[in-house]
Amino acid sequence: MTLYKKVFKKPWSYIIGGIMLALLNVILLITTGNTWEITTGFLYWGVWFLQLFGIDISSWYYFSVYNNGLDRKQTFLNNSYTVINLAVIFGALISSLLASEFKLKKIKNKRQLIFGLVGGVMMGYGSRIAFGCNTGAYFSAIPSFSLHGWVFAVFLFIGAWMGSKILFKYLL
Repeated sequence: MTLYKKVFKKPWSYIIGGIMLALLNVILLITTGNTWEITTGFLYWGVWFLQLFGIDISSWYYFSVYNNGLDRKQTFLNNSYTVINLAVIFGALISSLLASEFKLKKIKNKRQLIFGLVGGVMMGYGSRIAFGCNTGAYFSAIPSFSLHGWVFAVFLFIGAWMGSKILFKYLL
C-alpha cells in the first residue's frame, strides 16, 4: 500500500487521530497563546457583519457585561480565531478532496432544510450563552486539567445518547 493511500484514502485509527489532534492543540496553544475555540471566531464574524450595517453592539447586555474576550481592536480578519476557523474549513475541504470524498448533496426536502437551519441556530445560540462550544468546553478544557471539561464530557455523552434516541424515534 502506498503512503498516499495510507494517509489520505484509508481511515486513521482513533489513537492516531487523537494524538494528531492533541499535538495540533498543543502547537496552537504555544504559537497563539489561545486554546482552540470555534464560536469566538463566529462571534467576531457576526459583530463584523452587524457593523457593516452600522449596528453598534457595545450597548448590548451580552457585550457590556460578559465581553467574552472580544477585543475591540480586532476585526473580522485581524484575529487568530478567524484564521483558525478558516484553516479548519479549508483543511477539511483539502482533506476531502485528497481522499476523493467531496460531494455536493441535494437537500432531500423542506423538512430537512428546516431542521438543519433550526438546529444550527439553536447550536450557535446555545454555544454563545454557554460561553463556548464543545471544542472549548471539552477538547481544550480536559488537556488543561480543568474540572469543567470532565463535567461537560459526562453531560455531552448523556445529551448525545438522548438526542440519538429522539432522532431515531421521531425524525428518521
